[in-house]
Amino acid sequence: MPGELEQLVLLALMRLGPEADAGAIAGELRRRAERRVLLATLHRTLARLESKRLVTSRMGEPTARRGGRRRRHYAITQAGRESAVSSLDAIRRLASGLELGWEAR
Repeated sequence: MPGELEQLVLLALMRLGPEADAGAIAGELRRRAERRVLLATLHRTLARLESKRLVTSRMGEPTARRGGRRRRHYAITQAGRESAVSSLDAIRRLASGLELGWEAR
């Protein structure tokens, strides 16, 4: 089962789609999860998820905006999607019946 940051990254990838790069993922985590993550930490997390085969990556085309450098794009795999759903289901079951204050949100 992935750790919390890994789960958040998987969910961000589900939302962003297959062309997500680390900057877009970091922005999504900041906006939606209110989590600021260093890019170095995010790259390590993405590498860990890729080694677990929950994420794939590919190098994009060089862009003038980046001085001819290429960006790495990430996509969630089917196994990553199943892992994220399984984690969310476990959290929902565990939280079921607790008064967490979510109802008011």
